[in-house]
Amino acid sequence: MESFGKVKILVAAYGALSVVVLATVAVLAISGQTVTSFMWGRSAGVLASAAVTYWLTVLAARGARWAYLRVRVISIVMPVAIVAVDMIPGICPMWFAMMQAVCALAVAAAAFVVNGSGLRAAFPKER
Repeated sequence: MESFGKVKILVAAYGALSVVVLATVAVLAISGQTVTSFMWGRSAGVLASAAVTYWLTVLAARGARWAYLRVRVISIVMPVAIVAVDMIPGICPMWFAMMQAVCALAVAAAAFVVNGSGLRAAFPKER
């Protein structure tokens, strides 16, 4: 399915951007800058979700309806969760929230493709 090619690229971008965020946190910590346990945990968690989402996308592209349904949910929930939590005042620096928001944009773009009528038609409800 051609649409899954686009989804894979967007989810891979989500993962790559997550690596950049985690690497930035690591470099700052190594250079003696202040990084919080929230930043470490959040960076690692977002990267882990990107890996799981990519794995599920691959399985969905092979025809696994259960994986497709999970990618649909993750692609909607993750951007909202990322942005909502980062907007809590004082939880993280603005640069961190902005980097996380860029990650959220990549997975949100995947949500539009995955939840589009073309892919939904390819995975009809089972009766």
